[in-house]
Amino acid sequence: MARNPDDLADEAVTVTFIGNATLLVRYRGLTLLTDPNFLHRGEYAHLGYGLVSRRLTEPAIGVDDLPRLDAVVLSHLHGDHWDRRASRGLDHGVPVLTTPHAARRLRVLHGFRRTAGLRTWHGLAVERGGHRVTVTALPGRHAGPPLLRGLLPPVMGSMLEFGPAGGPAGLRLYVSGDTLVYDGLEEIARRFPAADLAVLHLGGTTLPGGFVVTMDGAQGAELARRLDPRLVLPVHYHDYTVMRSPLSAFLAEADRIGLGDRVVRCGHGRSVRLTAERGAAPVAF
Repeated sequence: MARNPDDLADEAVTVTFIGNATLLVRYRGLTLLTDPNFLHRGEYAHLGYGLVSRRLTEPAIGVDDLPRLDAVVLSHLHGDHWDRRASRGLDHGVPVLTTPHAARRLRVLHGFRRTAGLRTWHGLAVERGGHRVTVTALPGRHAGPPLLRGLLPPVMGSMLEFGPAGGPAGLRLYVSGDTLVYDGLEEIARRFPAADLAVLHLGGTTLPGGFVVTMDGAQGAELARRLDPRLVLPVHYHDYTVMRSPLSAFLAEADRIGLGDRVVRCGHGRSVRLTAERGAAPVAF
């Protein structure tokens, strides 16, 4: 049965870009936060093993300005994705959906009582008022060389599927997490074809020794090509000193391979309203 156009209009997700990889995602009465990073310009994020990186931008809002949250989706436990301000300021009873590694540490070391460690391809649903978002953990790889992988925290991507409780999902939002491109990511498109929006963590984060541990512009465009989402939102660029690949590199490569018209331009503090109606352009405000 064809869906009523009014129903399609109601099936909307609003994504507000706070900065770095932090998004406020709203669907009906549900509100989610991704990778909470509220450090101010000039403050340092701790990346482990004595490594730090200075923030170059301001978050669009502070942790104290957040609305009530139904859940936090955390890709991994690094200081530019979960910082000391998040640990102090977030409600310690909010559910945190993340990797098993991060879930244990947030529960034991930071007192967050409702952490859920999701293994790859496993998911959990969050419901409110007859509406649901299902969060499924997806593969991700923060580094190439196996030795370096052992020094960085495990990372997950995530698929957020929005729809009525007990009904089919109307919108799919993919969040890459801090991953590099590798063949294991192609399974995402097989299991979750036609995502409505892919949020890509870019920046070409470069550690001492020249090790690149997040996608640069070329890798981000290549992942978009492999997954073939309807729209692409780039995040996680030029917020910290370790990020060496500018947004312009991604935009140029996306244009070169014919995906430039899918890129959503959304600066810090701006929002995008994404509807389930295919062919409808996102509304930025």
